[in-house]
Amino acid sequence: MDKLVLFDNSKLKDILNTRYDETKFGEHVKLLTSVSNIYETLKSLDVDYVVFGIPEDVGVFANYGKTGTSTTWEATIKILLNTQNNTFNTAEKVLILGHLDFTQELQSVSKLKQGNSKHIEKSRKLVTQIDKHVTDLVTIIVSAGKTPIAIGGGHNNAYGMIKGTSLAFKKPINTINFDAHTDFRALEGRHSGNGFSYAYAEGFLKQYFVFGLHENYTSTSIFKQFKDNKNLDYNTYEAIAVRQDQAFKAALKTAQKHIEKANFGIEIDCDAIINVPSSAQTPSGFSTERTRQFLNYFAKQKNVSYLHICEAAAKPKKTNQVGKLISYLITDFIKSNSKNDD
Repeated sequence: MDKLVLFDNSKLKDILNTRYDETKFGEHVKLLTSVSNIYETLKSLDVDYVVFGIPEDVGVFANYGKTGTSTTWEATIKILLNTQNNTFNTAEKVLILGHLDFTQELQSVSKLKQGNSKHIEKSRKLVTQIDKHVTDLVTIIVSAGKTPIAIGGGHNNAYGMIKGTSLAFKKPINTINFDAHTDFRALEGRHSGNGFSYAYAEGFLKQYFVFGLHENYTSTSIFKQFKDNKNLDYNTYEAIAVRQDQAFKAALKTAQKHIEKANFGIEIDCDAIINVPSSAQTPSGFSTERTRQFLNYFAKQKNVSYLHICEAAAKPKKTNQVGKLISYLITDFIKSNSKNDD
């Protein structure tokens, strides 16, 4: 846990804006004071959800993408903790753990050039190091009986989320991915475009469904691979939102059938949401409302085991917008998922 930086009371006080006759989310969340014996501490703690950040964009760089996803955690936590705590939002079952510190890896990548193949190779080796830390943390959280909610970074971190959850359960898991892309590229060295293909090849991922795939940005070889493998399935954004071949609710049910019979993770790539600043921002995609409906639907399912929100880039003039969006998604997940315990 040498990369884990705990979110402490000092940071909370700096961020929290209290007001008379109001109660903020951050006034009721739990915090840890030490990383020692973290498994035992988490296991005994009366929380259901463990929120942590992955502020990195090494995987995005390694996939020739636009960097910026390292800023999302900081933007989100400021908004989340100042959300109202009320009848609808209850923070008592939430632990704000902190973030994995990849400053060293980010500094290394800042000296590299995407046009240099050797530099790309170096960046992909750095991603494998990041994988290990994400995997280890998620394994501990899930083994302790808690649900991890990971924020920020590139979609390379889906690998660590899947592997960590799989190791905790000692069996492969399923995944539903709200995304414009499959991120099922070749096993050519780790990056943000092949987290799922690596997890599948190594036996940590069993059933995989991509919701809202963009037809213009998916290769023939990927479509063929999904067609030939019954464990892989998808629907497309165009089929649902443009041609309307399938209603949104029906599309949700189809996807659910593919992944619901085993523990599964929910992946939300902000590239799929229209006009959200991200590594591959889209002018045509699902609305924020559709995204929230998607999350609400799958968070209610009994076998959901984690939430991972990634690829958003909190640019200077869009920091609050990104932070608010992801805070909505986090609280939506908690509201819907907590009903499973009622």
